[in-house]
Amino acid sequence: MRLIHIRVPDAVLDSVRDVLDDRDISYVRTKETSDDEAAWLLQFPLPPEAVDEVLDDLEATGLDADRYTVVGNAETARPDQSNSARRHEDRISHDELRGRAVGMNPGQGTYYGMTVLSAIVATAGLLLDSPAIVVGSMVIAPQVGSALIASVGTTLSDRRLIVDGVRDQLLGLAVAIGSAALFGLVIRYSGFVPGQLRVTTVQQIAQRISPGFLSLVVGLCAGAAGAFGLATALPVSLVGVMIAAALIPAAAAIGVGIAWGLPAVALGAGILLLVNIASINLTGVLVLWGLGFRPLNWAADRPPSETVRTYAPTVVAVLTLLVAFAGAGTVTAQQMQVETSVNNAVTEALSNESYERLRLQSVQTRFGGVSVYRLDRVVTVTVSRPADRPYPALVSDLERAVGRSIADDTTVEVTFEDRHPTE
Repeated sequence: MRLIHIRVPDAVLDSVRDVLDDRDISYVRTKETSDDEAAWLLQFPLPPEAVDEVLDDLEATGLDADRYTVVGNAETARPDQSNSARRHEDRISHDELRGRAVGMNPGQGTYYGMTVLSAIVATAGLLLDSPAIVVGSMVIAPQVGSALIASVGTTLSDRRLIVDGVRDQLLGLAVAIGSAALFGLVIRYSGFVPGQLRVTTVQQIAQRISPGFLSLVVGLCAGAAGAFGLATALPVSLVGVMIAAALIPAAAAIGVGIAWGLPAVALGAGILLLVNIASINLTGVLVLWGLGFRPLNWAADRPPSETVRTYAPTVVAVLTLLVAFAGAGTVTAQQMQVETSVNNAVTEALSNESYERLRLQSVQTRFGGVSVYRLDRVVTVTVSRPADRPYPALVSDLERAVGRSIADDTTVEVTFEDRHPTE
């Protein structure tokens, strides 16, 4: 429930009272002592979804709500005025949306300090192959505020919010990548991890260097959940973890790729990060728009040319997001197509009678190298086998099958897990 405090000049008091009475809204009024003009302070509770439409009706009476209007929180209200909203939309007001988004973004020192810490923790979790530590890095990451500020700014055509949100996202992720790379270099050359460690075989890293369909789903759902949580007065702390899950581990994986001098790792994680950034911001805008939020003075019947001029920040931001999403999404779509072809080829190859005692555990297709004209890929196949069977021809058979399926030479790595006769 929200408690509205609004200053009403005596000249429009009767019109304002008519609006409130028409909606059966109970209120109290206090005479204001001022030398400027006769005025009253009105106070009344409203459900969150009614704030926008009631204030719009009051402004239609000639009331200048910008002169003095305060929206606060109220735990309970008597009489119950939950039916004062006519549209019954499950969302907060435009002003409250903007205020919540701004309030979620910490100060610069806190933001970048927590970003550095979360990136270091994420890097440690990736190298230790520990999902619990990676999740811990998401909990302390502060990226949710900057992501939602940009979405709110784009939806409301607020240039300042757009600039602040985009700047904080880009600089924050750059700081995260730099922190992860520096920490990775210290770890690598100080002997805390084996010098010959193949980081691409670490499961937590391998999952983040080849963006695919499931990675895209994470980014899309994170942005949508963040917008829903922000706009409907629901807690967004857990949504912040979801958004961080799409960003911080990928940024840390880029740092690991830089520290180990592996361009393919940095590129794969970089594409994943770009896809997730674009997805979070784009779906955030779409959800807020779908919930009914619009730029101030929005008019649906404006000519297209006038709309572009009037709401230039929103138009530019949306077009930029679409271009970024299309670019990164194209690479992701290609990777998804390759993964599907590879999975089918591996399944078909293992259906041969000579491999009937093998059990397929997993298939992973990742970027293996970068050339001027193409992205080379490496396929890692994990199978369990009887402990007494070597299967020397399996690698060559898989390479031929995968090569035919994607019309390209591909390196296939096979990992065997020995299985005892009782298993």
